Amino acid sequence: MTDAPHRYNADLAGSIEERWQAFWKDNGSFHAVDPEGEFAGDGSPLPEKSFIMDMFPYPSGKGLHVGHPLGYIATDVLARYERMKGKNVLYTMGYDAFGLPAEQYAIETGTHPRTTTDENVANMSRQLFRLGLSHDLRRALRTTDADFVKWTQWIFLQLFESWYDPTAENVDGVTGRARPISELKGAIQNREVDPWAMAERLGIELPQHWIERKPSPKHWIEGDSTPFDFLVQYTPEQMQELVDSFRLAYISDTPVNWCPGLGTVLANEEVTADGRSERGNYPVFKRRLRQWNMRITAYADRLVDDLDRVDWPESIKLMQRNWIGRSHGAQVRFRFADAPSALAGGEFEVFTTRADTLFGATFCALSPEHALMADPSALPDSWPDGTKDAWTGGAATPAEAVRAYQQRAASLTDDDRTDEDRPKTGVFTGLFAVNPMDGRKIPVFVADYVLIGYGTGAVMAVPAEDERDYAFASAYDLDIIRTVQVPDDFEEGRAYTGDGEKINSRSDELDLNGLGIDDAKQKALEYAIEKGFGRARTTYRLRDWLFSRQRYWGEPFPIVYAKDDPTTPIPLPMEHLPVPLPELDDFSPTALDPNDTDTEPQTPLSRNQDWVNVRLDLGDGEKDYIRETNTMPNWAGSSWYELRYTDPTNEDELTSRANEEYWMGPRSVGSVGGVDLYVGGVEHAVLHLLYARFWHKVLFDLGHLSSQEPFHRLFNQGYVQAYAYTDARGVYVPAEEVVEEADGTFTYNGERVSQEYGKMGKSLKNSVTPDDMYAQFGADTFRVYEMSMGPLDQSRPWETRAVVGAQRFLQRLWRLVIDEETGEVIAGDGEADAATLKALHTTIDAVTVEMDNMRFNTAISKMIELVNQLTKLMTAGTAVPRSVVEPLILMAAPLAPHIAEEMWHRLGHEESLVRAPYPSADEAYLGADEITAVVQVKGKVRHRLQVPADITAEDLEARVMAEDRVKELLEGQELRKVIVRAPKLVNLVI
Repeated sequence: MTDAPHRYNADLAGSIEERWQAFWKDNGSFHAVDPEGEFAGDGSPLPEKSFIMDMFPYPSGKGLHVGHPLGYIATDVLARYERMKGKNVLYTMGYDAFGLPAEQYAIETGTHPRTTTDENVANMSRQLFRLGLSHDLRRALRTTDADFVKWTQWIFLQLFESWYDPTAENVDGVTGRARPISELKGAIQNREVDPWAMAERLGIELPQHWIERKPSPKHWIEGDSTPFDFLVQYTPEQMQELVDSFRLAYISDTPVNWCPGLGTVLANEEVTADGRSERGNYPVFKRRLRQWNMRITAYADRLVDDLDRVDWPESIKLMQRNWIGRSHGAQVRFRFADAPSALAGGEFEVFTTRADTLFGATFCALSPEHALMADPSALPDSWPDGTKDAWTGGAATPAEAVRAYQQRAASLTDDDRTDEDRPKTGVFTGLFAVNPMDGRKIPVFVADYVLIGYGTGAVMAVPAEDERDYAFASAYDLDIIRTVQVPDDFEEGRAYTGDGEKINSRSDELDLNGLGIDDAKQKALEYAIEKGFGRARTTYRLRDWLFSRQRYWGEPFPIVYAKDDPTTPIPLPMEHLPVPLPELDDFSPTALDPNDTDTEPQTPLSRNQDWVNVRLDLGDGEKDYIRETNTMPNWAGSSWYELRYTDPTNEDELTSRANEEYWMGPRSVGSVGGVDLYVGGVEHAVLHLLYARFWHKVLFDLGHLSSQEPFHRLFNQGYVQAYAYTDARGVYVPAEEVVEEADGTFTYNGERVSQEYGKMGKSLKNSVTPDDMYAQFGADTFRVYEMSMGPLDQSRPWETRAVVGAQRFLQRLWRLVIDEETGEVIAGDGEADAATLKALHTTIDAVTVEMDNMRFNTAISKMIELVNQLTKLMTAGTAVPRSVVEPLILMAAPLAPHIAEEMWHRLGHEESLVRAPYPSADEAYLGADEITAVVQVKGKVRHRLQVPADITAEDLEARVMAEDRVKELLEGQELRKVIVRAPKLVNLVI
C-alpha cells in the first residue's frame, strides 16, 4: 500500500528535520547569554541559569552507534525543556581529541593524528547535529585546539608554581589550601610552617641533606635562634631544592610500567594479566623512571569530605572513597636485630590500623622494591641457624634469594601481585626485626604481595587476623598467634577478622586482654607513642597522579631546561604559550630490546632537534634551552573543559570571574557550586572525576574560581545493549539478518544460531548506527524510542523492530493536526469539552512531574495516552481543538523537536517554539471526578459504588445506606455503628 502523500514517514521526517536544523543554526536558537564577554547580552538582568553537560566523547573513526547518543538525547531533552521553562541554558559539546587511539592509527597508517582526528570530529559532529541536539555551537571545542592547549598548559603552570599548606585556613571551615610557591620560602623563614612536619604529613620525601639535619620540633618552634639564622647554613641551591620538593606538579623517580619493546611507559590498563603489553605482547617491567607527577594526595581529605556536599549517586561516592582509601591508624617503627654492618642500625616503618595486633605479629614483609632491599649484597653472607628450606627459594644465600625474587616480581603487575586467589610467595632476607611491643625477634621476608606504592612498602604480618598473612604463614610454616577470642562456632584453618575480646596481648608494661578491639587499639597506640616507637597517622590508598607520557599526540609541557642544568625545570611565561606540537613524520616511540630492563625511554618529540633545542628570552636575554619531550596524558584536557564552556573565546583568562560565577558559582551558603547536571557513564567514576575535582580545587584555592567543585549533580545513564548471534563455529553473523522462528529459536540463512546479549559493536556484527535510524525512521522517532525504552539510569536492549512503535506515536500526533491526503491543517477552532480539558491538564500535570525528574519514558507514556484519547475523538468525527493540540505539541517538543516545530509553524505561529512557554496545568481540571468507595461488613469488602471525589462523610453515609445491596446485607442484622472515611470507605459494624 502506498503512503498518503502527506503521511509522516522517514522521507517527510528527514526533510522536516534538516530544514529545522538549518533554521536553528542560522538563527542562533540555542545561544546562551553570558554576563560579560563576546556572548554577553544587552545588559538586562539574566534569567535563572541551567548548565547541562555530557561527558564529551573521544572522536573515534568508527563514529557513533545507537548506544552512544542515549545520554546526549537525555541532556538535550532536559535542555530544551528548561529553555521553555524560561531558563538561560548553557548546553554545548566538545571532543577529547588527544590520546593513544589516534596515535596508534597514525603509527599503523602513516597518517598524521591531527588529520584523522579532524576527520573523526567532523563525522561525529555531523551525526550529532543530524540528531537535532540543541548545542550552542559557538562554544564547541576540542582539546587539540591551540587556545585550549594554551590554557591547559597554563593550568599546569599554576600547579607547578603552587604548594599545599595543610594548616592554612580555607572557606566553610576547611583547613588546607594551595598557595603560590613564591610564598613558601618566606613561610619557612618566618616559622609559619615546619617543612619537616609538613613533609611528613603530606608524604613528601625531602632531599637527603634536609633529612639529616632535621631539628627537633622544640628547636624549630621555640629555639632561641631565628629561623633565618638556622636556615643560613643551607645554600640558595639547597633552599630551592627544598621549595621544589613541595610543588604540586613535580618530577621524581616514580615506579612505572616500563615496556622496552614499545619504548614507552604504560598505564596499568594497558598491561595484561600476564604482565605483557596489550599492544605487541611485549614484557612489561616495574622500573623507577624520572617522571612528572601531580600531588593529588595533598587533597585526599578534601576529595573525600566534599563528596558529602555534591549530589552524586551513592555508588559513585563509594567508589571514590574506596579509591582514595583513607585509613586512620599507627605508624610503627621496627629495627633490625643482629644486622650486618651495612645494615647496622637499620629500621623500617609499617602502617597498621590495628596497633593492638602487634602482639600477634610473627613476621614482617618488605616489598621487593623497598629501599632497604636496593642492594641485596648488604644482606647476611649465609642463612642464619633455624632457617627453613621453604624460606630460601632454593638459593645459597639471602642475597641470591632476594635478587632472584626481585627479578621475578618486576615482571608482575600490581593486580597480579595482590590477586587474592594467587598463592603468596616470598623469600627470607636472613634478617630479624625486634617486635617493639614485646621484644620478640621475628623474621623479615621479601614478599610481592606487599606493594611499594601503598603505605610504607612494608607490613607487620598478623596471620591470625589477616587473610593474606595467614596464607603466607601457612605456606612458610610461620607462627600464628591469635589476639582476638574467636566465637565457639568458628572453623579453624583461617584468619578471624571479626570482633571479640583481646587475648594473648599482655607484656610487663601493657595489658590489653579482655578489652574490646576499639579500646585496645587506642590503648596500644597511646603506649606506642609513649614509648617512642609509634605515632598516629592517616594513610591513603590514593597515589600521586603520574602525569608523563612518552607519546607524541598530547599537550607538550610548558617547561624548558638550561643547557648546563638539564634536570631543573624552568616554567615558560604566559606570552610563550601555547607550546605547539612539532610536525613529525615518525610518531612511534623508539622500540628497544624487549628484555633489556635497564633502557630508558626515547620519546618521539626528542627526535625533532629543531624543536627540542630552542633559543628564548625568558626575561634575562636570549639563551639556549632544551624543551621537555614528554607529553601530558589525555586526562589533562578533560580535567577542566567545563570551565572553558563558560567563556570559550576569552584570550586573556581561562574564564572571566563573572561568567564562571554566574554559570558555576555557589547558589547558597555552604554550597560548592559546579555544573548543574553532568551526565555520563559509570566507567569514569574514579579517574576522570577525581582528576577534574583535584584541578578545580587547586584553581579555587588560588582564587581563579568561585566554585569548589566542578560538577554539582552527577547522573550515570545506563547502556544500550544488543543481541548478538553466533553460528555453529562460534562466528558472529549479522544480527539484522537473523530470523526468530515460531518455536523461539533463531536462524541465519536457514541454519540455527545462538543468541547472546551484551555490548553493541562492529566486532559482534550487531552495531546499528544513528545514520541507519535517520534513514529508516527519522531523528525524532529515534529520539523518542531511546527515551521510551526504560528508566534513564538502567541499561536496556536495543530492538530495531520495536522502533516502529515510536514512529506510530508521532504519526498519530501528526494526524491530529495535518490531513495526510491534502496536507492541510485540520485542528479545529472550537472549544474543548470538559472531559477533553480534564485529560489535557491531567497529562500536563503528570508530564511536568516526570520531566522535572528526568523520567522521560513515563512522560512519553502519558502523552501516548492523551494522543490515543484524542485520536478516538477525531475518529468519532470531532476535530481536536487547537487549545488542546498546541499544549500537546509543546509537551512533545523537547523529545521530538523537529515534528513539533513543523506542526507549530503550520498552526500559524511565526516564532520558533524553542523558547515558547511550557504549558501549565489548570488546577480546576485536576483530580478525579469520581472514585470507587468500598463498603465493608464484618471487615470484608461486600459492595462498591462510584461517588464524587469531594463527597462529604454525611452524604457518603446516606448514599451507602440507600443502596439496595446494602439493605440486603443488613436485613435481619443489628447495625451497631457506621464508620465513614470519605470518600473511600464505609465500615458497617453489625
